[in-house]
Amino acid sequence: MSVTLTNRPTIVDRFIPRSISADIVLVALGAILTAAAAQVTIPLWPVPITGQTFAVLLVGAALGATRGAISMAFYVLLGAVGLPVFAAGKSGIVFGSSLGYLFGFVAAAAVVGFFAEREIGRKWFSVAIGFVAGNAIIYAFGLPWLSIFLGANSLPNDLNATLSAGLYPFLVGDAIKIAIASTLLPGAWALAKKLKG
Repeated sequence: MSVTLTNRPTIVDRFIPRSISADIVLVALGAILTAAAAQVTIPLWPVPITGQTFAVLLVGAALGATRGAISMAFYVLLGAVGLPVFAAGKSGIVFGSSLGYLFGFVAAAAVVGFFAEREIGRKWFSVAIGFVAGNAIIYAFGLPWLSIFLGANSLPNDLNATLSAGLYPFLVGDAIKIAIASTLLPGAWALAKKLKG
């Protein structure tokens, strides 16, 4: 029996035989997908709108808690060492407005992955619950740091100012991402069942 980074199967495990080498490749691919999604950017200050969060949650749902979290940690590490994987091709860990969100990616992928390992992705409403939870975790990490950043730059950083800068502009996009995922993931499970049928 081979050792892998997860004990519970997720959707990718229905298509790709589990092994440590497969896990390594999937972790790397998750980081690459997130880096690519980060380049889909709508400039906005202090936090841009990007495709990152959708990629983060999708990676968690596809890979599970452990592999998803490792993939996002690897993504952050790639940017920290200087590769242009963050939004708009930026790199380096600086104490900017988005730092909290980056750490939130790791936790969010783990939580969404936890749900995915219990196969909740088979129904649209359970996918929606998992993605809402993942989004909430990203904001739980991102908003406190954003408030500190705003205050350090002599800008208003009360609750309303922080939410206006780091939450409200993203809500419509988050709803669209959740709707897309709630359609695609159950469809992928149905396809897996049919192919394995």
